[in-house]
Amino acid sequence: MIELDSVCKIYNDGQPNEVRAVRDVSLKIPLDATTVFRGPSGSGKTSLLSMIGCLSRPTSGRIHLEGECISGLPEKFMTDIRRQTFGFIFQRFNLLRGLSVMENVMAPALPLGGDHADLWHRAMEILHRLLLDHKATVASELLSGGEAQRVAIARALINDPAIIIADEPTANLDTALTEEFLSVMADLKRQGKTILMTSHDPRIWQAGLVDRIVSMKDGAIGDVLEQSERESVEE
Repeated sequence: MIELDSVCKIYNDGQPNEVRAVRDVSLKIPLDATTVFRGPSGSGKTSLLSMIGCLSRPTSGRIHLEGECISGLPEKFMTDIRRQTFGFIFQRFNLLRGLSVMENVMAPALPLGGDHADLWHRAMEILHRLLLDHKATVASELLSGGEAQRVAIARALINDPAIIIADEPTANLDTALTEEFLSVMADLKRQGKTILMTSHDPRIWQAGLVDRIVSMKDGAIGDVLEQSERESVEE
């Protein structure tokens, strides 16, 4: 269980340009499930997932992962948890130009050390699973949109994270590539991964792999719709 207790995020606190991105959010998020946060731009979705994934800290409040408070840990420990527990898929993929597909996939694992040959084989296995092993030596900027998306997924998986965080993952994808992405996510869910996504894309909300939809507006939590409730509404 991921538990958020009165979490707030304020940017430029006390300044004329202060922004209250997340407002007093308390929420329990089940593991081994897929949760989607939906809402308009500026609703606080990305800021909330950034804090859950240890990319930033709450201004106030606490975040617990399986009973341990992770939001107040020293930076070194937050970094370790981020690298070992979370895999990130960003809206614009954030692949490193000038590096090959293989180098991009391996990058998050390099700070953890270990045998380079073992890491290479692990990365190749993931690329093979995503039908990208033939692109291993290709520069990332030469990939198609769908290929870049799959490389981003491969990079997120390289440290075998328990939790996948995807921020607006289909914002730049057409229908066919969205269906491909959802198929990969469904496979990961079957493998026991916890998946957290932000999205304003109805194709995501309606996907069968989604267990829960959390609505956000102006930094606050609105409706929380479970799968069974969603199905009854759609019927």
